[in-house]
Amino acid sequence: MQCRQADRRHIATFVSILLCCASLPGPSAHALDQQGVKITPPPAVSTAPDAGPADTILIDDLEHRTFQWFWDSADPDTGLIPDRYPSAQTQASVASIGFGLTAYGIGATRGYITRDQAAGRTLATLRYLLHGAQNDSEDNATGYQGFYYHFLRKENGLRLNRDIELSSIDTALLMQGVLFAQSFYDRDTPRERDIRDMADRLYRRVNWQWIRRPDNRLSMGWSPEHQFIPSYWEGYSEGMMAYILGLGSPTHALEPASWQAWLATNDRRWGDYYGQTFLNFAPLFGHQYSHAWIDFRGIQDAWAHEKQIDYFENSRRAVYAQRAYAIANPGKWRDYSATTWGLTACDGPGEMTQKIDGQDRHFLSYSARGAGRDYTQDDGTIAPTAALGSIAFAPEIVLPTMRDMKSRYGSRIYGKYGFVDAFNPSFRNGGDFWSDNEYLGIDQGPILLMIENWRTGLVWNVMKRNPYIRTGLERAGFQGGWLAQVQPTMKVARIKPLP
Repeated sequence: MQCRQADRRHIATFVSILLCCASLPGPSAHALDQQGVKITPPPAVSTAPDAGPADTILIDDLEHRTFQWFWDSADPDTGLIPDRYPSAQTQASVASIGFGLTAYGIGATRGYITRDQAAGRTLATLRYLLHGAQNDSEDNATGYQGFYYHFLRKENGLRLNRDIELSSIDTALLMQGVLFAQSFYDRDTPRERDIRDMADRLYRRVNWQWIRRPDNRLSMGWSPEHQFIPSYWEGYSEGMMAYILGLGSPTHALEPASWQAWLATNDRRWGDYYGQTFLNFAPLFGHQYSHAWIDFRGIQDAWAHEKQIDYFENSRRAVYAQRAYAIANPGKWRDYSATTWGLTACDGPGEMTQKIDGQDRHFLSYSARGAGRDYTQDDGTIAPTAALGSIAFAPEIVLPTMRDMKSRYGSRIYGKYGFVDAFNPSFRNGGDFWSDNEYLGIDQGPILLMIENWRTGLVWNVMKRNPYIRTGLERAGFQGGWLAQVQPTMKVARIKPLP
């Protein structure tokens, strides 16, 4: 029962964020007047000048450790990856699998594993997903209409329990990894041809039209018991990847009207916050997930063009705003500073109240912490993935943060698989502050992918070769930048149907 309640909290986090944001009041007139802000050139995708030898050693170590989490936690036969590891909760997460499929390509490129090992694990994963039961039963399905359930049973890949929804965003995270595999394994070998073919089948099978509401927005999910859930994707968030993937589909494509419906609330989120003018979304994961695979530097849709910004620069400003919030520290939490910051969805000490400096302070368990014009939820819990998953946006402030957090807190927050999911210097148990002992796939993923994007642009460059991503962006109205360059056409080898 305890596990099921934790699962509900984990799933409800993402739903609650969108419900909260949908009810926002409009920004002030002053905020709306700030639309003419010039774009600050984003940092180059290379090792920053201030990344000295010590920083490079630490980045090397962190990237390898974070990769190892995906390699060690995945089932080598099925490719299923747990939501958290090491943990008593062993359910597989399809979002973790999406990050894992991308991690294998990074690992092969970095030399942590061989390309043959990466291809073998990827092929096993795609084959298992492709053969998973797709039907509308309550208990005997992995997914339906090409979508997948949020959590799956580790032993057989079926829906974990009847509290778990068929998830549009978790399927999108999975499909980003699937399309990365399709474009990364480009050699003319039987194994890599099979990977490309299976990836193509998995993506083509997702019925984006089925999960589209009559108002052109995407539902967040569906279940056999209750059908489509009332929450839907509207407004700037990680949901942008689902729309781009849906627009790019060769079989069940969304119409461009869906992108416009998703954008409808942007003007209500645009405004000033802690010295930055940007499109707000309080937790930093909303500024990271889509960007982990898609390079938004220099490309604009009509809305971004009007604001003289691109979504990459928007995320850079969000990162700076969060750091400024921590420096101001309106909640008076311990240790917040220019090098101790980062709010996003993560674990926490637990639902309880503790007296600190004579004041009752309430703490949370897993929750979507964040700070923005849309909302603020802060209990003093720092998530390393919030800062480290933003390294491609603002390495000049993330590198000192990485360095200082590891130096200050040491092995309490940095272990076998890199930085733990979260820690809270304000919450004390005896003489020690609270620190997590687990790692979450959806928080490890941004750290790994964004470090590699900052260092070499690997994930971004692979995804630029994928015609479905290009089509999705173009149908959403994106122009300029790398989209103006001619890209080679990816050929998908067709093989005999799998038994």
